[in-house]
Amino acid sequence: MMIVLMLILSYLIGAIPNGYVIGKVFFKKDIREFGSGNTGATNSFRVLGKPAGFIVTFLDIFKGFITVFFPLWFPVHAQGPISTFFIHGLIVGIFAIIGHVYPIYLKFKGGKAVATSAGVVLGVNPILLLILAVIFFGILYLTKYVSLSSIIAAISCVIGSLIIHDYILFGMSAFVSIILIFRHRSNIVRIFKGEEPKIKWM
Repeated sequence: MMIVLMLILSYLIGAIPNGYVIGKVFFKKDIREFGSGNTGATNSFRVLGKPAGFIVTFLDIFKGFITVFFPLWFPVHAQGPISTFFIHGLIVGIFAIIGHVYPIYLKFKGGKAVATSAGVVLGVNPILLLILAVIFFGILYLTKYVSLSSIIAAISCVIGSLIIHDYILFGMSAFVSIILIFRHRSNIVRIFKGEEPKIKWM
């Protein structure tokens, strides 16, 4: 029962739409009505500006990061391999990622999984996240496409997990990569058409 409560709490925390909340409270804007229409960090930068964008990014990373440690804080006693699997920090973190992408508070229409996924990886392997951040910002500097940078970083996480032989991370990163690519499918089409907006602040 405690495992179920932990996973539900992880989902509910991940589902907190920081971009939407900050837009409504401080800017009197529904971020879903501007830009790409999603509630994540990238659209927050575009619609609310850099200071708000950085705050949303931090909060979205933090909600993924904090859920990784739930198995250490909850009095969960694993009984058998299935219970042990579900108290792994990465598995708990996946529920936060799902919450971010499909938040119950906003009729299951949320962000694109990038910042919250970064928070989960930060919680379990900070060095790997540092490498992914270098890849992300390197691609971003060269192309000015946040969407392309996010996709390449996600795929790099899958490859990195194989290199370090972390197969739970591999499963998690492969699952998240599928979600991330699916959520960016319209961006991919626009990139091929040359219509994808480039960032102007880098």
